[in-house]
Amino acid sequence: MIQDSSSAAPNASPSHSSNYKWFVLGILTLVYTFNFIDRQILVILQEPIKADLGLSDTQLGLLTGFSFAIVYVTAGIPIAWLADRSNRRNIVAASLGIFSVMTTLSGMVQNYTQLLLARLGVGLGEAGGSPPSHSMLSDYFPEEKRGTAISIYTTGIYFGIFFGYFAGGWIAETFGWRNAFFIVGIPGIVLAFLLLILVKEPKRTLASATSQDKASFKDTMAVLAKRPSFWWIALGCSTASFVGYGNGNFFPSLLIRNYGLSVTEVGVVLGVIGGTTGMLGTFLGGYLADRWGKKDKCWYVRIALYGILLSLPLSYITLLGTEPLYVIMAYAPGHILGTLYLGPCIAICHTLVPAGMRASTSAILLFVINMIGLGLGPLFVGALSDSFSTYFGAENLRYAMVTALTIGTSGVFFFWKAQRALLSDIEKTQGTLEAN
Repeated sequence: MIQDSSSAAPNASPSHSSNYKWFVLGILTLVYTFNFIDRQILVILQEPIKADLGLSDTQLGLLTGFSFAIVYVTAGIPIAWLADRSNRRNIVAASLGIFSVMTTLSGMVQNYTQLLLARLGVGLGEAGGSPPSHSMLSDYFPEEKRGTAISIYTTGIYFGIFFGYFAGGWIAETFGWRNAFFIVGIPGIVLAFLLLILVKEPKRTLASATSQDKASFKDTMAVLAKRPSFWWIALGCSTASFVGYGNGNFFPSLLIRNYGLSVTEVGVVLGVIGGTTGMLGTFLGGYLADRWGKKDKCWYVRIALYGILLSLPLSYITLLGTEPLYVIMAYAPGHILGTLYLGPCIAICHTLVPAGMRASTSAILLFVINMIGLGLGPLFVGALSDSFSTYFGAENLRYAMVTALTIGTSGVFFFWKAQRALLSDIEKTQGTLEAN
């Protein structure tokens, strides 16, 4: 039986100063930034790597998508199970150290197989980052600030994209693509040790020292099975991620192949514009959700719904535009709208389960999102691009990305279904906690 004991002294959250809580948030966001620097560096480097190692678009899709995702999501669930039972800070530090080492080794590869194995190692390391971090932040911050906190944490994606694109493109053209992996991988190893020194493991809030903290994966799945809103949210986030990863991972290649931009130019454009708009959209999503969600928690999902809906026409202009200036002008606001969803969705999912299940819930959510989005998105676009080459010639990649975007429109329906079921599911969780 799942129990809750928010008043129990042994498990009461220790008093941390407001400044320290935000400091911890900053450190974890920096870790997540390195997570995406190490992940996205391959995206900006894929054209020189493709030329050097003689790769196809399908192989690129496997490297940046499915092969990475299969390890990332498979390892994520047992790691999250461990995080619900042990020191989460140590897990995050170990995760950071592993994927930073494997990123460094990526610069030493001599063929596709070696690079594939190195990226599998990056995926294994990164699997231990987000679920324990989500859980820690939910213990450091109260429910009414959780959406903002997790959205700030999620901006690490776009800080990572900014530095990965901006620095990676310049380093690759100046020093070669291999050195780019060395330069971005080594600092993460140093940060792993700093994390162990500077960050304290928080006590788990709203959880008893007995059965809730020991909730099994089966227990978590049993609770989530009765929360249809969780699965609609997962599907909505997955379709948004399918487009985000599928088209996002190939967007640098589109700008290079179809618009004649250099690797450095693409790095500057997508690093500055993509990173800035992504950070803005992610933060804004959490801020608006916490503000509007005080009276109606459905806004945590509506933010995602309206964001995706409004981004669609701008995204089509981005992919079908003929002038680079107009493409970039449409890309910027579309990217803001398309990145509103993740922070609010993660935060609201934590209200659907008892506290001792939060890390596992994040892992399950990320499993679905990353298998569909990260795993299938780049692979789908890459394989479709190769198959379209017979029919569309040099425009093959563009129309593969348009096809992925069209499939992604289904996310609007999934988020609509989620917000209709959300309040009822929250009441179920509150009723369970009160009963115990």
